[in-house]
Amino acid sequence: MVPDFLYKYVYHILIAILTILVVKNRRNVFDSEPIIGSVMFCLFMILFIGLRPHTAVFVDTRNYADWWGIQYWTGFDMNAENLLFDNLYVWMSNIIPDPTPFFLLIAFLYFSCMLVACRKLFEANTFIAFLVCLIAFSSFSYGTNGIKAGLAAQLFVVSLVYRDKIIISIIFLLLSWGCHHSMILPVAAYVLTLFFKDSRWYFYGWLFCLVMAAAHVTYFQGIFAGMSDESGNSYLTSSNDDWGGKSGFRIDFVLYSAMPVLMGYYVIFKYELKDFLYETMLHYYLVVNGIWMLCMYGSFTNRIAYLSWFCYPLLIIYPCYAIPNEQHPLVVNREKYIYAHLSFSILMWLVIYK
Repeated sequence: MVPDFLYKYVYHILIAILTILVVKNRRNVFDSEPIIGSVMFCLFMILFIGLRPHTAVFVDTRNYADWWGIQYWTGFDMNAENLLFDNLYVWMSNIIPDPTPFFLLIAFLYFSCMLVACRKLFEANTFIAFLVCLIAFSSFSYGTNGIKAGLAAQLFVVSLVYRDKIIISIIFLLLSWGCHHSMILPVAAYVLTLFFKDSRWYFYGWLFCLVMAAAHVTYFQGIFAGMSDESGNSYLTSSNDDWGGKSGFRIDFVLYSAMPVLMGYYVIFKYELKDFLYETMLHYYLVVNGIWMLCMYGSFTNRIAYLSWFCYPLLIIYPCYAIPNEQHPLVVNREKYIYAHLSFSILMWLVIYK
């Protein structure tokens, strides 16, 4: 019922209005909220996005629809590039004549994983956190276009927020890797955070990567290209100019990426918050975002940046709810941070990158 070219506008405007209404209604409210409202809106998002038209406006959606049923199912293919996602796609395309149920299933997994992560971290404010995640810069794009990477990312988020329950965490970690081969980098960063816990060196590492990117040092980009598969190598050994895009030092992306870093530095070293899950997510972010900066001069490196950006909204608002001191400026002004995140995301999506 919504024309394809209006989808992103309806999506962002609806969530913006809901965010303002919910934040105003729940101002200074700290008791647990009923989960039913969050579940109902999650169901709405699943239907809204899962039933989208299969047109070129959504890029990969059209590709998946065009390829539907072309490949014959001969059993579980252990040599598939993306073990779980590719096999699921081929199997469903052989038993269902229309790809809509497939898109509905992916939307269900994508949004429900997002909601599960928000419920785990923000039990008393699940709906607000869910809205903050929905409005994030990359959420709409990876729910409609890069759905394979988007699904893998949300499965990985569940793995991160359940680090205190290691069995559940590892299960979702493997599911994530099985959905998209690019998750090998997040998996490696996850393993690093298991054994190395000194926050100072994560910040030093991120600053080192920033200096290397600003100095146009591409030595590390060549190393990562040699370690990547064929598609990853093609991106890292060419520039966006070769693909008709924008290349060079992305100051816009660096400024965007720096926000969780600055907040994390304040929360950990100035306020001295001790929170296992927050430190885990922040350490992960610093590693993967730093690696993106080392590869900044390749093509389509926003895809590498997304491997850190998918946990961006959680890092932005988590301290506002995790700090126990209700008089602390981050707590008192939490709604301002939510509005700032909302405004910046709308600016990025509808104005700068329209």
